[in-house]
Amino acid sequence: MPKIRTILWDVGGVLLTNGWDHSERADLFREFQIDRDEFEVRHETVNDAWEKGEITIDEYLDHTLFYEHRDFTRAQFIARMKNVSQWLPHTAIKIVRGLSVREDVKVAMLSNESRELMDYRIETFGLGQDFSAYMVSAYVGLRKPDPKIFKLALDVMRSTPEETMFVDDRKENAAAASALGIHGLQYEGPQKLEEELKRLGILLGDRQPAGMKS
Repeated sequence: MPKIRTILWDVGGVLLTNGWDHSERADLFREFQIDRDEFEVRHETVNDAWEKGEITIDEYLDHTLFYEHRDFTRAQFIARMKNVSQWLPHTAIKIVRGLSVREDVKVAMLSNESRELMDYRIETFGLGQDFSAYMVSAYVGLRKPDPKIFKLALDVMRSTPEETMFVDDRKENAAAASALGIHGLQYEGPQKLEEELKRLGILLGDRQPAGMKS
């Protein structure tokens, strides 16, 4: 089995809670008394463009929410959108940070997210020092599970599919990576991830990353 030299990481559902998914939106719909069905219809027509960086958060909200008068301000709503982000209860961040100091393994972010929310997440949760590259959909104009974003990641990281692992909480995204020969893994918590990393020879039996200085 080829040695894994690059590990690509999703953020929402692996490290942090999702930034702006169905359940997160539902909480704000109740708080701000927004018609959920109407918002979701409008959301679907512009979300792809927003997550690819083709429109700003203001343009997204103009279409989905502020096309009519609201009893709250845009700034109030954006602040709550950002505050939705929290550490995932079963986050893999300790594993990421343990691997990020290694010289034999490169770690990079590969995530679907809008520019404004990902900028906030990287700064607020100190992710700016954890990755050697940031393939975020809004930064590169591509979204998972499009094969092009995985191919871009391989080029940027100068890694072959066989030398690359991708960790994502969504089965369809892991499968899209696997279809290209990347070792795609659906994240189901840190314990199972550690077991897979040990199986691949990336972690030792005592959980210390192989090759890490003691």
